[in-house]
Amino acid sequence: MTTRATTRAAAGKWRGRLLYVGVAAVVAYCLAPFYWMLVSSLRRTSDIFDTSLVPSPVSFENYRSLFGASQGFTRALLNSLVVAGVTTVLALLLATFTAYAMARLEFRFKRLILTLIIATSMFPVVSIVVPLLKLFTDIGWINTYQSMIVPSMSFALPLAVWNLTTFFRQMPDELEHAAMVDGCTRGQAFRKVIIPLAAPGIFTTAIITFIAAWNEFLIALSMTNRPEMQTAPVAISKFTGATTYETPFGSQMAAGVLVTIPLVVMVLLFQRRIVAGLTAGAAK
Repeated sequence: MTTRATTRAAAGKWRGRLLYVGVAAVVAYCLAPFYWMLVSSLRRTSDIFDTSLVPSPVSFENYRSLFGASQGFTRALLNSLVVAGVTTVLALLLATFTAYAMARLEFRFKRLILTLIIATSMFPVVSIVVPLLKLFTDIGWINTYQSMIVPSMSFALPLAVWNLTTFFRQMPDELEHAAMVDGCTRGQAFRKVIIPLAAPGIFTTAIITFIAAWNEFLIALSMTNRPEMQTAPVAISKFTGATTYETPFGSQMAAGVLVTIPLVVMVLLFQRRIVAGLTAGAAK
């Protein structure tokens, strides 16, 4: 018996070590591209093809050139913030009411409607770019924020509705009934009871929506042709080097770091809320 217990304990230790090794390998695999992007952004232009793991010497010339007047990257960051922020706010506002109605009301073809909602987000972006480009040209929306926000909503809104509908379904109906017994109307019960309890799910949906809108490229590329209206991903793709045939890898790496850092910081700061939102609907 003692031998068996010792064997089991040893096997348990090895499984624990293998688990940590596996997690470390996954983390290293996921972070390696970002680390290499950071290291490359800190190299001098003449050292950009160096393969050392640590830049030597450390140079910030790529970051200085990034904010030069010719690049317009500061305005591009602002444009991305406006487009992603407005898209997230509008998607959450519409999705919250829609998802609550889909979760609480009973009506014919509800399952079909939900299927159609999620199906709309599965169409490839390239399939709608040309029709939207023609439409927005006719109504004078080219080189405007709404020409980027409205198409982004077509993908962000279905995803938000689907996520929040699943979340609201896990919340018991007795919450509203108890609030209405205490004198609340249906709307007050929704505003004062359901929304605060649904905050983790709403917050998680907001993060997912913001990241998707922040990283959007094809729509922003197609709907703008003026540099002052381009978003950060589009601006990065159009960076130019000192000569026609030079690709500014260093500036592109520096821009990639600056575009990624806000998302990483946001996720790290609010990771508990995100996890709570992803797991809140696991049990009633």
